[in-house]
Amino acid sequence: MGQTAVQTVGVYVRDQDEALAFYVGKLGFKVHTDVRNGDYRWLTVQYPGQSTFQLGLFRPGPPVHDAATAQTLHAMVAKGAMPSLVLEVDDCRAAYDRMLAKGVEFTQEPVDRFGTVDAGFRDPAGNGWKMVQARR
Repeated sequence: MGQTAVQTVGVYVRDQDEALAFYVGKLGFKVHTDVRNGDYRWLTVQYPGQSTFQLGLFRPGPPVHDAATAQTLHAMVAKGAMPSLVLEVDDCRAAYDRMLAKGVEFTQEPVDRFGTVDAGFRDPAGNGWKMVQARR
């Protein structure tokens, strides 16, 4: 049997161009795929060094969602109700300083706990992130 893996996980964003500027310009992701089919846009980014995993930046709406569902999803994301994502970094405090200088808004400064250091931030749509220092 061949090897299988999770290739793409998506988050809902309010505006794909705004999300792209955030994930590439502030977090250091790289564009993997950016294609359109009418109003639908398949936009994925990758974190450097993770060539087999893509993060999809998807806008709720047609053809996947009707207008009412899209509105509900936007509201849920904006409230921070979606599950947090986790970004592993070598040095949480150094990454915090770099990202803060680039305008990332943090919800939690770096804290020592559970044998490592972690911090929290949100993307422009409201998706929550936990940034965790890799255990050595």
